[in-house]
Amino acid sequence: MKEYSFVLLSGGIGKRMQLKIPKQFLLLAGKPIFIHVLEKVDELQEIQEILIPCPAEFLLKTEEIIEDYGFSTSIHCIEGGVTRQESVYKALCEAGYENVMIHEAVRPFVSIEEFRQLLYDSNDSAIFGLDIPFTVLQGKEQVEGNLQRDQLVNVQLPHKYPTKRLLYAHECAREDDLEFTEDASLFFHYYHSPISILKGSEYNIKITKPIDRKIAEAIYKDTILMEGS
Repeated sequence: MKEYSFVLLSGGIGKRMQLKIPKQFLLLAGKPIFIHVLEKVDELQEIQEILIPCPAEFLLKTEEIIEDYGFSTSIHCIEGGVTRQESVYKALCEAGYENVMIHEAVRPFVSIEEFRQLLYDSNDSAIFGLDIPFTVLQGKEQVEGNLQRDQLVNVQLPHKYPTKRLLYAHECAREDDLEFTEDASLFFHYYHSPISILKGSEYNIKITKPIDRKIAEAIYKDTILMEGS
């Protein structure tokens, strides 16, 4: 059995939600959003430790919330970076296992089955992704080109990678002063090695804007109905 460090990105400060608290603290069915993720991760034997990079001003609050739920997996909260990329880098520097899985605190609807699908994929590097169902054009103020949507993928989390290889790629990006929005593009930029794309789920949304809260409540109710049927 391969052993993993798990990085749960919790860098939100509530800006896009127009809130005074980080969005990962928002309640969903009576629990903070990120707790829904931790409850699933805590059931995975392959996960040996959980690293949570978060804003310095919310470190203590995050730790206090976690203590209320009595998780069995070792959890360490660390100060995150200014950017998402820097937060991942800081967590990778602390990771103690050969493999790492990365997820976002505000994607609470990822399933245990999806985590296991990722863990058991034969490729050491794998992500979830969705087909793009709409037309995508290149340009801002005017159309500058066409993009073929059947050759594009909407990247979701979780991801998995060999820890040392991903850390080295991050170190290269820091030296080259390059910024990436997620780790698959960063990893591929430096290695050009295969990264499996597993079929994602429409339910696995990222809660970042006020409308996402309403969608999340609907998804949660729908999920409960399916589990009860």
